[in-house]
Amino acid sequence: MDSDLAGDLSNSNILLPTIIYSGVPAGYDCLVLSDLVRSSGSAIFVLKDDKRIATTIAGMEFFSPDINVIEFPAWDCLPFDRSSPKNDIISKRVAALMELSKPQQKSKSLILTSISAFLQRVPSVNYYANRELLLTKGEHVSRDKLERYLGHNGYRRVATVFEPGDFCIRGNIVDIFPSGSELPARADFFGDEIENIRQFSPSNQRSLEFVESLVLYPTREFNLDEESISKFRSKYRELFGAPKEEDLLYSSISNGQTHIGMEHWMPLFHQQLATVLDYLKDSPIVFDYEIEATLKERWDLITDCYDARLESLKTKNSLVDAVYNPLPPNHLYINPTEFKEWIDGREKIQLMPFSTSDLNGKYLDKGGRPGRVFSKNRLSSSDKVFKSVGDYALDENLPAKKTVIACHSSTSCDRLLKMFNDSSLPAKKIQGDWAKIKENKEVLLFLVNLPLENGFSSDELNLITEQDILGDRLYSGVRKKRRAKDFIKEASTLTPGDLIVHSEHGIGRFEELKTINVAGIKHDCLSLAYGGGDRLFLPVVNIEVLSKYGDDGNLARLDRLGSASWQDKKAKLKKRIREIADQLISVAAARELEPGQKFYPQKEIYENFCARFPYEETKDQSFAVDDVISDLSLGKPMDRLICGDVGFGKTEIALRAAFIVAMEGRQVAIVVPTTLLARQHFNLFDKRFSEFPIVVRELSRMIPQRVAQKTKEEMSDGSADIIVGTHALLSKDISFHRLGLLIIDEEQRFGVSNKERLKGLKNNVHVLTLTATPIPRTLQLALAGVRDLSIISTPPVDRLSVRTFISPKDPVVIREAIRRELNRGGQTFYVCPRIKDIKRLVNELTSLIPEIKIGVAHGAISPESLEEVMTKFSNGLFDILVATNIVESGLDLPNVNTLIVDQANRFGLAQLYQLRGRVGRSKIRGYAYFTLSSNNNLTKSAQRRLEVMQSLEGLGAGFSLASHDLDIRGAGNLLGDEQSGHIKEVGVELYQQMLEDAVLDAKNVDGSERLKTASWSPQIDLGIPVLIPSDYVTDLVVRLSLYRRIGALSSQLEIDEFSEEMIDRFGEIPQEVLNLLDMVDMKQGCIVSGIDRIEAGKKGATISFRNNNFSNPTELIRFIASNEDTMKLRPDHKIVIKAEWQCDKDRRDRIKELINEIKQISIISASS
Repeated sequence: MDSDLAGDLSNSNILLPTIIYSGVPAGYDCLVLSDLVRSSGSAIFVLKDDKRIATTIAGMEFFSPDINVIEFPAWDCLPFDRSSPKNDIISKRVAALMELSKPQQKSKSLILTSISAFLQRVPSVNYYANRELLLTKGEHVSRDKLERYLGHNGYRRVATVFEPGDFCIRGNIVDIFPSGSELPARADFFGDEIENIRQFSPSNQRSLEFVESLVLYPTREFNLDEESISKFRSKYRELFGAPKEEDLLYSSISNGQTHIGMEHWMPLFHQQLATVLDYLKDSPIVFDYEIEATLKERWDLITDCYDARLESLKTKNSLVDAVYNPLPPNHLYINPTEFKEWIDGREKIQLMPFSTSDLNGKYLDKGGRPGRVFSKNRLSSSDKVFKSVGDYALDENLPAKKTVIACHSSTSCDRLLKMFNDSSLPAKKIQGDWAKIKENKEVLLFLVNLPLENGFSSDELNLITEQDILGDRLYSGVRKKRRAKDFIKEASTLTPGDLIVHSEHGIGRFEELKTINVAGIKHDCLSLAYGGGDRLFLPVVNIEVLSKYGDDGNLARLDRLGSASWQDKKAKLKKRIREIADQLISVAAARELEPGQKFYPQKEIYENFCARFPYEETKDQSFAVDDVISDLSLGKPMDRLICGDVGFGKTEIALRAAFIVAMEGRQVAIVVPTTLLARQHFNLFDKRFSEFPIVVRELSRMIPQRVAQKTKEEMSDGSADIIVGTHALLSKDISFHRLGLLIIDEEQRFGVSNKERLKGLKNNVHVLTLTATPIPRTLQLALAGVRDLSIISTPPVDRLSVRTFISPKDPVVIREAIRRELNRGGQTFYVCPRIKDIKRLVNELTSLIPEIKIGVAHGAISPESLEEVMTKFSNGLFDILVATNIVESGLDLPNVNTLIVDQANRFGLAQLYQLRGRVGRSKIRGYAYFTLSSNNNLTKSAQRRLEVMQSLEGLGAGFSLASHDLDIRGAGNLLGDEQSGHIKEVGVELYQQMLEDAVLDAKNVDGSERLKTASWSPQIDLGIPVLIPSDYVTDLVVRLSLYRRIGALSSQLEIDEFSEEMIDRFGEIPQEVLNLLDMVDMKQGCIVSGIDRIEAGKKGATISFRNNNFSNPTELIRFIASNEDTMKLRPDHKIVIKAEWQCDKDRRDRIKELINEIKQISIISASS
C-alpha cells in the first residue's frame, strides 16, 4: 500500500466541520445553498455521488434559476483502470475548469462535485489560460486558424459529428461538438466570415435553432503536443525505468497517438497539477450528509486498485499480456494528510437531514424536515392514497406555506393532476419556478416538473414527490417513434471491400467509388470486382440494384460476369421463396379467415387493474397496449410481436392482455424458456391477480409431479384461468379447455420443434410474442408485413445505460469490478459458456477474493437445487453467481449491477445483449465486462458481434441489435427447420427483397406497393453530370451512404425532404446533385410506365420499353401520331424523339414531361 495515501485513514475526524447545518433533508439543501451563495458569492458542494449531483442540478433550476450552477463530475472508471473516461465526462470537466479559471464567472456560482472528483488532481489554473476560442456570427475567422486550434486542443476530425470533441469540415460548413456543450453546432462560412451558427441534432444531423456565438474549449485535460510528449517520456522513464518493447502506452504516446486509458498517467504530461480548491480560493465548502464514510471508501478503493496493479506486476499472469505500470497514487489523488491541510482554514459546512439540539455552538437548525411517505397507503387502496395526500396537504396549507407535488415528467404531472381532480382535490399544473408559485395566492396543490427523490417540509414549503405518493417510478419521457424499417437500414452501410449482390450479375466485391469521364461529362461509378478478374462499373444512379451480401461472406464465391450460373441460382431460389411466401400467406390468410373471439376491456374493473401498476407508462408502452386492445377486439386472431428492450415493460402489456382475456372467461397460456423465468412470472401474475376471481397456476420441472398433474387437470376442465409454464406446456398430454390467448416470452430462446408445436396451438387463438432481441426470421416476418409489430424503445426513469468493456481477461479489473459492486452493496453475475469451465472460474475467484461468497447455477443441477441457489442469491446470501447462460432469460434482480462474461466470443449477439440486460435494472449504473482469452484469435464474425455490442451502449438498442444480427447471419427459412441462418445463395438484402416481392405476388398487390420493391432499374442517360461531387461531400463513406439513401427514395415528398437535409448539412446543392435527384424522380415514372432505357443528346432521344412491352399500346400509338413532327416509332419498338435542345436544362425538362405523359397513358390502362 502507498504509505502517503494510507496515512490517516484510521483518523475519524478528517473533515472537522466549522459548522453543521441540521434540518437540511435532500431537496431542501437547494434552498439552503442558494442563501449561502447569495451571501458569500460562491460555494462548492461536495456530494456522495454523481446521481445526487443530477437531482441537485434539477432542484437548483427550480428553486434558484438565477444562480450559476457548475457541474464538475468524476471520471466514470476505476482508479488505475485500462479504460478511459467517456468523452462527455471529460468534456464537462474541462468546461467546468475553464469557467472557474475566469474570475468574473465565479460570482454567484455553486460548484457541484462528487467526493471522487474532489480528491483527484486537475491541471493548474494557468493551463487553461487563453485556451478558449469564441466564434461569433458575422466575425471573420481564418479557416486555417480554426483547424489549428481544433487539432491542438484534441478535437477529432470525423466524417459525421456524433459526440463531444468531434469536428468535420465540408466546404463552407464546419460542424463542431464543443467540449462541455449539450449539442453540436454548425457554422456556415462565406469565405472567412461566419454567416450563421446553428445547433443540430447528432442523431439525424438536422439543424435545430440559430445561436449568436459558439465557445470552444479543449477536449482533454492534457496536451498531446511535442512538449507534453517529451515531459511524459522523461517522467515515465524516471519512474519506471527503460520501457519494455511491448509497452503499448509508451510507444503510442511517443508516436503522438492516443492510447485507451492514457488519462490515468495525466500527471506525466504536466509540470505541476492543482486541486479544485485552487480554482476557488475563498469559497466555503459544503459537505453532503455522511460524506466521511464515502471519503474513506474512495481512499480504500484507490489503494486497493494500486496494490492490485503492483501485485499483478510481481506475479506474471499468463492471462495478461499488456504492460501496466501504475503511477504512485499521490501523483493523481490527494492523500488524507494533504486533504486535511488542504481544507484547513476554509469555512466547512456539514449538512444533516435531521434536526438536533445545539450542544456546543456548532449546530445551526435550518428548519427543514423529511417529508411524509404515502406509498404504504397505496398498498391498501389506490383511491386512499390521493385522499391522504389531499388531507395532509390541506391541513398543512396556509397562505404563507405552499404545497408542491414534484413530478418526474410533464406526462406524470398530467396523470397525477387527473387523479387529484378525480378525487375532488384542488390542484393546478404550473410551468415555472418556485418564485412563480410563491406569488400565487391560491390555496391548492401545485404540480411541477421536478425530478426529486423524496419530499421535505419547511416553514414556507411542503414538497411531496411523485415517489412519496406512488413508490418507485419506472418510466421516463417520450422519445420520437421510429419505423421498424429504419432500424434495418442502419445495419446495411456499404464500405469498400464489402461483398455485394447485383440483381442481374450476382455476387461481387465493391472496391471503390470512381469518377469516370465520358464525353467530357463526369459520372460517379462503383467499381465492382467479379470472378475471373472481371470488373463492372455501375453508375451511382443505379445503386439500388445492389444489396449487401451479409456480414460473414468468407465462404461466398464471386460470380463471373455473363455466366448463366447466377440466373440459375436466382431462379431456383425464387421458386423456393415463392413457396415460402405462399405458405406464409396461407398461414396468415387462415388466421384472417378464422373467426377469432372478440375481447373488450371492462372499463371500470380494467382501469382498477391498471391503477395497480405503480409506475408511469411510456408513450411507446401506451401505443403497444392500444395496439393489443385493438387486435383483441377485431374478431380475427391477433399475431403481434412486442419488441422492447430488457426491463422496458413488456410484461405489463402481457399482464393487461391476460387480464382482458381471462375476465372474459377464456384461458391464457404464458410460455417461457426457463424454469427460473417461469417462477418469476408466476409470482408476478399471482400477485397482480390476487384480488380478482382469476386462478393462476405454474407448470415447470420445479413443480412436484403431484401438483403438476393437478394443474393439468385444472387446465383441461377450465378451472385454471392463467397458466405460466416452460416447454412443459407444449407436451402432447396437455389440453386446454378454452384457450383464448397465448403469450410467448423471450421468443428467441425457443427451438424449431417447440415453435412447430406452438403453431399447432395458434390456429384460432390470439398470440402475443415478447422479446428484446427478435431472432432474424421473426424480424423478417414483421418487416415483410406478415406479423404486426410494436416497438418499445423508451427507457425507464433514472435508468443509466450499461457501460460495456471488451478486453483481454485481466484479473485486476475483474477483482476491482467485483469489489466495487460489493462496496455499493450489490451482487455480480459471472457467466461462462460451458459447464466444465465453472470449477476453474470458482477457483480463480476464490484466489482473487478469498472472502467472497460464491453460488453456482447451471442447467445440469436438479430443479430443487437450482431454485435453492437462485433464492439464496436473490436474498443476498451470495455475493457472486457463477453460471452458464441460464441467467440470460428475463430474470429481474435489481441488486445485480455487474456482469462479467468469460470467453465472450463464444456467445451469440442476442445472447450477449440479453446477458447485459440482466444488470443495470435499478437506478444504479450497471457494468458489463466481456473478457477474451489472450491466446484466442477471434473470428471475423465474433469480432463484429463484440463491436456491435459496444456500439449499442445506448438504452433501447435491442431492435437495432436484431437488425445487425440479421445482417451478420441472415434469416434462415421462415417456416421450416432450415435454421442455419446463412443465406448463401443471394445474400441477406436481396433475399429480403425477393421475399417481399413474393409476398406481394401472393397477395396480388400491384401499383404503388409494387413500385416500392421493383427489382430492376431503368437506364437513363441524358448526357449531363449526375453525381455528388467529392468537394461537396468529402468523406467517401458518407457519400456512399447518401447514394444508398438516394437510391431508396420513392416519392416526391421524400426527395424534397432529402434535398432540405442536404442543404442543411452540406450547403447549397450543386447542379450535379440536383440532376441526380431529378433522375430518381424520372426513374420512378419509368418503372410505373415500363420504360427500360432512355438515351438523350442535343439532337433528340430514344426510349425503349422493358421486354418491348407496353401496357396500353393503342393509346401510345395515338400519342405518337399526335406528335408525328417530333416523334416516331421504329420497327424495333423504340420511340425516337427529334429535337434541338440548346442546354442541359431544356433536355432534362422535356424528358421529364415525356415520362409523365407516358406514365399517364399506362395508368389509364391499369385503371381500365
